[in-house]
Order: sequence, then structure tokens, then C-alpha cells
Amino acid sequence: MGISNVLTLLSGVALFLFGMSLMGDGLKNVAGNQLETFLYKLTNTPIKGVLLGAAVTAVIQSSSATSVMVVGFVNSGMMQVSQAIGIIMGANIGTSITGWILCLSYIDGSSGIAQLLSTATISALMAIIGILFRTLAKKQSSIHIGTIMLGFAILMFGMQSMSSAVSPLKENEHFVNALTMFENPFVGILVGIAFTAVLQSASASVGILQALSVTGSMSFASALPIIMGIGVGAACPVLLSSVGTNKNGKRTALIYLLNDLFGMVFWSIVFYSVNAAVHFEFMSMTMSPMRIALLNTLFRTATIIVLLPFVKTEEKLVFWLVKDEEEDDEDDKADFSLLEERFLSYPALAIRNSHQTIVNMAYLARKNVLRAMNLMTDYSEKKYNKVNYKEDFVDKYEDKLGSYLMKLTVKEMNHTQTRKVAEYLHVISDFERLGDRAADIADVGKELYEKKIDFSEDAKRELNVLLSATNEIMTLTVEAFENDDIDLSARVEPLHEVVDALCEELKLSHSVRLQTGRCELSHGFPFNETLNACERIASQCSHVAVAVIEANDTQTDYAAHGKLQEIRSKNNESYRKLVEEFTGKYNTSSTDFAGSIVAVN
Repeated sequence: MGISNVLTLLSGVALFLFGMSLMGDGLKNVAGNQLETFLYKLTNTPIKGVLLGAAVTAVIQSSSATSVMVVGFVNSGMMQVSQAIGIIMGANIGTSITGWILCLSYIDGSSGIAQLLSTATISALMAIIGILFRTLAKKQSSIHIGTIMLGFAILMFGMQSMSSAVSPLKENEHFVNALTMFENPFVGILVGIAFTAVLQSASASVGILQALSVTGSMSFASALPIIMGIGVGAACPVLLSSVGTNKNGKRTALIYLLNDLFGMVFWSIVFYSVNAAVHFEFMSMTMSPMRIALLNTLFRTATIIVLLPFVKTEEKLVFWLVKDEEEDDEDDKADFSLLEERFLSYPALAIRNSHQTIVNMAYLARKNVLRAMNLMTDYSEKKYNKVNYKEDFVDKYEDKLGSYLMKLTVKEMNHTQTRKVAEYLHVISDFERLGDRAADIADVGKELYEKKIDFSEDAKRELNVLLSATNEIMTLTVEAFENDDIDLSARVEPLHEVVDALCEELKLSHSVRLQTGRCELSHGFPFNETLNACERIASQCSHVAVAVIEANDTQTDYAAHGKLQEIRSKNNESYRKLVEEFTGKYNTSSTDFAGSIVAVN
């Protein structure tokens, strides 16, 4: 085998891998966001999971890609480990479809139907149609179809190059002798594992094995152990994808490895034990590309059939192998597990996960503000430190979400998805500033405690009114964003107007008390700081509510300031009624708010 043959073989492998990647990407884009939707919704039974995993993998031509996607779902909490087992089992079967597609590259003939079905004809037609779709089509779906066709043509050409490169080896005695080494099961399995671990693709390894079988020198005895090892080697990219994931993500990746390890060990023991007793005559049978594809499919299917009744046992095993550790209280941690990088290729999922993460951030920010308010009546250094500790988490949420959403902006999205991303980029800043106000109010609580400041009964009653109104506007805002509720959002701006009016009223009242000596001068700063914090909180809540309304207004482009002006300028009856409702509810003269500053929850 000369240097030209080696280069042809390597270029064939490169074209094969590139064609497979191109075709897989095109198929995923044509399928849109339905693949991941099916994956995490339609897996309530192991059999459904197996069928779904096989179907999706047959479409995207990669069991590793399917399994990596599933690792992401489990890591983000969208799917349970038990659901993932069935899908990964099915992925093992689905990946064998590629071998059957590759059999087309070995159809050849000089006339008639055989000539029409030859590799050269099929590749040429696919390439021509594909490039026409890619260059002339206007719709994205048609362009993606063109990508699939081009990928298929490149894959077939790469396969043909590999076959032509190794064809002279059938006359090479050293090569034939080398192949017989693989008849040793141990050697064959190691070769299959190592080869696939390097290529990062079981389909590519099977394709190369099919190319080698063209020489006519490969027997069943040498092909079987290599195919056994290929499955184990294909677990490498899945295991790598679990680096940095949580315990369940690691367990899911381990399932892929365990399935193939089981198949390798089980069938090695069963098959070779029986062979030792009866001596199968087909061990010396010469393998062809079609026989390689059949053997690969049968091996994988038989393994899953044996494993299927033991799904629960496998689940217990991975939980035993990757044990839970004693972790901190969930309330003391920020959770960014939904922001999976691998979901960026699926904008619908990435947007959904970003929304839930922002909701988590919003609840954390709101709870921290309430925690800070409670410091005004129940101060401790531990609670004060916790407010600042939580504020760091809110800041981390903004950083993580901002980076994630910016990466998402370069992906192909429809108009609605683009508007959602714009909305989310806007509101994360508002929720972060909401968190900042918690630190401000906590500082007020600390000052009240250290200077032993006690407000007058009137000041306490007024603060109770304001803090209660602030609590309600935060609650309305978070729920409106969480549920994308326009009606709830419409209640925020009238309450914002009432909070602003309260702040102005309280500033004047406190000024009068200072002048008449009912409050000391030292009380002025913490009192006004509390008013300023509440005023800013109401303002940030208003911005979020306007963003929710604007994102659901499909008639105009995103412009929060313009929308806010529009809401205020309408001054319609329903808006005024809401202002009157909140004004009556949060009345500083009401005795309902008398007593110590309330511990809001």
C-alpha cells in the first residue's frame, strides 16, 4: 500500500466524517425543535424511550449526539435518569442505521438499473440537487434540505474513496495476516475500542470496517470482536460531555458506557462459550459491507432486548456507582443547570430554560428583599451576611444569563424567539437591580440596630404601608413574568404610581416630624434610604411588567420606554380604577398598619 493509497484513505475518512456531520446538522435543522420536545416528553415507559431513541438517532445519524443531548436534559432536571435509560438504549440501535445507508455506496453496475443506483450516480444527483437548493432556495427549510443532500454526497464519496484506497490490500499477504489477528476476541475488542475512541463515532468506525471488508479478507471471527469494542469506544464523547454536570448528568453518561460494556461482556461469554462447544461454521465466513451492517444491527438489538427488563436494576446500579453526597441546603445555592451550552443549538429549549432560570433569579431577588426588610425589626449579623451572600448569587445569575442569551442571539431564530431573547436581556438587569436594593435595605437594618434607632409610631405605620405595597408589587411582577400574564402586568404600573406617591407623602410627613421634634435628625437618613430603595424597587418592577406587555404586543418592535409612555398616556378608566384601588388599600392613615414594622413574607 503506497503513500498515495494512505492519503486517499485518510482523505476518504475526513470526507466521510465531514459528510456525516453536515448531513446530521441539516437533518436536525429540518426537524427544528421537535426532536428535543419528543425526547423529554414522550418517555413515560422504557419501550417508548427505546423506540424514540432509535428513531431520533436514525434521523441525526449519531448515538453520541442523542446521548449527549439526553445528558443535558437530565443535568438540567428536565428528564429523570429512568427516562434517559430507554432513550440511550434506543440510540444504540438507531446508530446502526448508518451502516445500512453506507451499503448504497457499494452498489455498482455498468448498465440498466444497477448503473442508475451506482455510487457515482447517486452522489452526483445528490450533489447537484443539494447545491441548487443551497444557492437558489429562499426558505431556510429548503436550504437545510440542500445541506442534507450535500452531506450525503460527501459521505458517499468519502466511503468510495476509502474503499478504493484499501482495495489493493486484498492481494497483500501481510494485510490478510494482520486481519487474522483480530480473530483473537481480546485483540479485536481493544482495536474496536481504541479506533472508535479516536474517531468519536461508532458509525464512522463501522463505515471503515465496511470499507475494509471490500478486500474480502475479513472474516466473521475478526469482525465480531471489533464491533463489540466499537460500542464501548463510542462512549468516550458521551462521558466527556458529562464533565461539569451534576450527579444525575454523570449517571446518565455512565448508562451509555454500561449498556455497551454489558453487551461486550455478555455476548463474549455466551457466544464464545457456545462456540467452544459446537464450533460455529460461519466463523470463517467472508464479510461484506452488507453483512457488517447486519451483524452490527443484530448485536446492538440483541443487547438491548436482553437489557430492557433490567431498566430499574440499571438505574439502581448507576445510583450506587455515583453516590449522592451531603450537599448544602438548596436555598443556599444558585442553580444554573438549565443553562446548558448544548441547548443553544435548539433555541426553543434554550429560551424556555432561560425563562425558568430568570424566574428562579426573580424569586431569589424578591425573597432577599423581604429578608432584608425583616432585618429592620429582627437584626442579626448572620441574617445580614446572608442577605449579602444571596445578593452575590443574584449577580451571578445576571452574568450567567447575560452570557448565555448573548450566545443565543447569534443562532437562527424566528421573530417571536428574537423578541423573547430581547425581553429577557432587558429584565435580567431589572431583577439584578432589585437584588441590589436588598443590600441597601439590609444596610438600613444594620444602622437601625447599631445606633439603636427606634422610629416613632407614625413613622412605623407609614413604613408598614410602604413595605407592604412594595411586597405586593414585587409579587405581582414575578408572577406576571413567570406566567407571561398581561393582566397581572397591567396591575403593576398603577401600583408603581401609588408607591411613588407614598414615597413622596412619607418624605413630607417625616420632614414635618423632624421639624416638630417627634423624630430625631439621626432618623432621617435610614428612613429616606428605605423610601429610596422602595421607590427604585417599584421602578424596576414597572420596567419588567412593561417588558412582558411589550413582548406580547406583536404590532410593534421592542421599545420599553415607548411602551411605558403609552401605558401612562392612556390614563383610561381601568387604569385609574386600579390606582384608586391601590390608593385605598395602602392608606397611611389606616390603623391596619399600626404597630412595629411588619415582618413581610
